[in-house]
Amino acid sequence: MVETKYGKYIYKYDSEFQHPLGPMLARMDNNTFQGCQFYMVHWIMPGTDTHFEDRPYAGHPPHIHRDAELLFHIGTDPDNPMDLGGEAILYLGPELEKHVISETCVVWIPPNFIHAPWRPINTKRPWIFIEVNQGPLHTEKSFRQLLPKEERESTDWANRWKDEGYD
Repeated sequence: MVETKYGKYIYKYDSEFQHPLGPMLARMDNNTFQGCQFYMVHWIMPGTDTHFEDRPYAGHPPHIHRDAELLFHIGTDPDNPMDLGGEAILYLGPELEKHVISETCVVWIPPNFIHAPWRPINTKRPWIFIEVNQGPLHTEKSFRQLLPKEERESTDWANRWKDEGYD
């Protein structure tokens, strides 16, 4: 791109990290632009579902963030944009209350509110997922102790989801 006065504000993601559920479109935070909040945008593609009949709590384990988080689930059918094109399972609260998302929506996660596992299931056509953490950097503290013992013992936690921004 030709250097211009404001061209520095146009950011093209360089694919430094690819999400296993579909192509990453953007990932940025305060390290990308001073004052920027944390954003992550990626596709959810058919064939990448993480539906395990024998492991209902598989996926990103329960956790909290220091800042509020928004989880956008966006359908891509121009004739029916409210149809997600698949489903996502999301557990909320320390009780792990189960929700099945099948329509375009935004989920509001207050600061320090326990949420997840989250995972897509039954993806029939690509849809877009956007995560917005309303802070300058991604923070996370695991609450995997809320999961059943069998689930806790079946995952290599040390190499998957690490606490960030909590002492």
